[in-house]
Amino acid sequence: MTFMSSDTTGPLTPVLHWVATPADPSAVVLVLHGGKVRSTAPAQTNHLSAARMRPFARAVATKVPNTAVVMLQYRMRGWNGADESPVADARWALDEIRTRFGDTPVILLGHSMGGRTAAAVADDASVCAVMALAPWWMDPGATDTFRPGRQLVVLHGTMDRWTSPRISRAATERAADRGVDATWTSMSFAGHFMLMRPWVWTRKVVKTITAMAQRCRDDHPEHRARQENRR
Repeated sequence: MTFMSSDTTGPLTPVLHWVATPADPSAVVLVLHGGKVRSTAPAQTNHLSAARMRPFARAVATKVPNTAVVMLQYRMRGWNGADESPVADARWALDEIRTRFGDTPVILLGHSMGGRTAAAVADDASVCAVMALAPWWMDPGATDTFRPGRQLVVLHGTMDRWTSPRISRAATERAADRGVDATWTSMSFAGHFMLMRPWVWTRKVVKTITAMAQRCRDDHPEHRARQENRR
């Protein structure tokens, strides 16, 4: 993330950009992009933080069957201290997804500040899994919002100088100790912006989201009830 600031007021509402919208998806992937430490400038789709996540969103939309994919455009670019600006936006997005798709399980895919936002809203009833790429977690307690039995997968580059692989690993291990199905993977020689061998990141994201979507579907009460009725 970039350590710059602005006093420009952002838009009044966040925006959802739908990438894939099957009629009756078995899961919804909500993509959360990165941002700045502090900025009230409006978030824009042409910012690098958003552009960085579009290839992942397109790959998931293309390769993960029967999965809706949507990208969240925050009101403003920054986390902004105690305001935690993108957290309110993400909770709004989860409400919008419920309005459209009911209790369909949601998988959060977040990079950097998006990973921090994902952890902050992981307590939402719709969230079944989180995949965090180089998450901006300030301490190991970032994952205390995860409920036991939920899924967490973290990828973090060994050469990251913007966010801490050490903290994200400690946070993942802390979640695992609490009963979360949590996995941390080191991305050798990769930096924060995932520019080194981006196809490796994409391949791992698609593989992980595919497995998460299958498990979220299998764990969903409605799906389990149908399976029981067939016996």
